[in-house]
Amino acid sequence: MAKAVVPEEARRRRRPTRRGTVLSEKLIVETALRMVREHGSAGLSARRLGAALGADPSTLYRYFEGMDGLTLAIGEELIGRALDGWAPTGRWRDDLRDLGLRIHGAYLAHPQAALLTASRVTGRPREIAADEVVLGILRRAGFGDGDAVRIYHAYIDQSLAFAALDAGPLALSAEARASDEQRWESTYARLPADTYPNIAATAGLLAARMPHSAYPVALDMLLDTAERQLEQAAAGPGA
Repeated sequence: MAKAVVPEEARRRRRPTRRGTVLSEKLIVETALRMVREHGSAGLSARRLGAALGADPSTLYRYFEGMDGLTLAIGEELIGRALDGWAPTGRWRDDLRDLGLRIHGAYLAHPQAALLTASRVTGRPREIAADEVVLGILRRAGFGDGDAVRIYHAYIDQSLAFAALDAGPLALSAEARASDEQRWESTYARLPADTYPNIAATAGLLAARMPHSAYPVALDMLLDTAERQLEQAAAGPGA
């Protein structure tokens, strides 16, 4: 049976670790992020994390409901970093584009953690705050509740899906990543035009674009569609 998570106030009264550091949820999450970045998700365990913090591994369970609870806290931290310092301008499309790019960037700053957490729903305060912000932007822009939820769903899933997709190459070794990117020139650019006319015609463009994320383009396409829908709704039936 899992141990009960101890309330924050009770945790603050705990003695410092062997290294003289007072544990906190923030410190544990930041240390876990560093470990995942350096060793991948397989390198994250209560034993290793406890050793890095100079604390008994069992102490971690006073802060989180197991290692899965810590995983959710890591995802929560990445979402929170996207929101830190951000403020809406009141221009709904600009705000959603900027926030989407910030979410994507926050995850890519920690690609190993992105692969671990992008598909999770944390239900924690900073994730909830992000959801509230996006839905609020859409509703204030004039979208009905049904459309706001539909667009929110596509928007947030697109952001996190591209974060996970783009984190994959970043989590590879530099050698493997360079090898993958080079194939657009070493393989695709050399395909015969009589067999692959479309690839041959666009080979140079493919080699220039494919090593980069398609997320900004996909985000603009989503927002274009939403903007047209809002304009049509404002124009009324039969417009």
